[in-house]
Amino acid sequence: MVRRMLLYLLLMLVVLVFISWYFSNIFIYLIFSLVLATLLRPLTNTIHQIHVLNNRIPRPIAIIFSFSIVIVVVTLFVMLFIPLFSEQVKVLSQISYDSVLTSVSQPFNSIEQFLIENKLTVQQEGFLFESIRESLFGLLSEVDFTLLLNNLISVTGGLLVGFLAVSFITFFLLLENGILRRQIIALIPNQYFEVFIAAMFKIEKLLSNYLIGLLFQMASIFSIASLGLSILGVKYALTIAVFAAVANLIPYLGPMLGASFGIVVGVSTSGDISLSQDLLIIVVKILSVFGIVQAADNILLQPLIFSKSVKAHPLEIFVIIFAGATIAGIPGMIAAIPTYTILRVSTIEVYAGFKGYQIFKK
Repeated sequence: MVRRMLLYLLLMLVVLVFISWYFSNIFIYLIFSLVLATLLRPLTNTIHQIHVLNNRIPRPIAIIFSFSIVIVVVTLFVMLFIPLFSEQVKVLSQISYDSVLTSVSQPFNSIEQFLIENKLTVQQEGFLFESIRESLFGLLSEVDFTLLLNNLISVTGGLLVGFLAVSFITFFLLLENGILRRQIIALIPNQYFEVFIAAMFKIEKLLSNYLIGLLFQMASIFSIASLGLSILGVKYALTIAVFAAVANLIPYLGPMLGASFGIVVGVSTSGDISLSQDLLIIVVKILSVFGIVQAADNILLQPLIFSKSVKAHPLEIFVIIFAGATIAGIPGMIAAIPTYTILRVSTIEVYAGFKGYQIFKK
């Protein structure tokens, strides 16, 4: 009986993993919808309890209000970047490309001079920079801009479809409050009910801890980055800090994206993109701040969020994140830990049920 049941559960797990991989887009949409519904449910319930003319606000209206708040937050997030983009356009229009080209060519001229003086080459002066420039032009000429445009349209369409799918699923998850849980519970035989409820309780608790930990991580990274960049006088410190906090949702890759974005913004808004001492000082300032951010994240935040909240070893987390990246790219990296938490807790609880409950031993 026990062996047959274990084999049955193993088969179900394999089928679930295969379905998750084969329908990875739908699975990712469902995961994001569940997370969004979990975050919006308290707000929706609060709005739903408000009485207007002795009647509670209808739940669909409460959901629309919740969605509106999310849209406002996203709009404010986008508006935060508008001044930055405007300045980028202004800076690019004022750049003296001749001076930039001269500045960039100076290190190559020094290398050429060294090679010629030591008779390490027979080429004429200017060959190194010229060969690099020809290589760059060759690469640009090989770029298929039609294909690039088609890929951009495809990605934009995919994002739009994903947005609509997540919005649709989240709306009905909030409308039918707890319907997914009730439907799943209804499929569980009575003899496995206690084990399943215990597993569901632990899964919800761990995922809740994980989400709270992520919010704390984002707030901490934003605070450290914005304070450090502001003290060092880096322009658009808040914008860089917001981007870094959001990018940090992507495990391992996020901190590098945040630092890269900070350097690009710091360099492009400095007014001088030539290789100068002032430019190097700006880069050092930004890297020093993000070095502190990364140290705090690795030493304090990630162990607290990943290891403590989901009760998993850091090596497990590392392997699972890269498995998620292999299956579904960046969305897979983001959804890897919650998905692994569900599978891991379910397996542990079922195994504990086999050991602890007499009904499985009959």
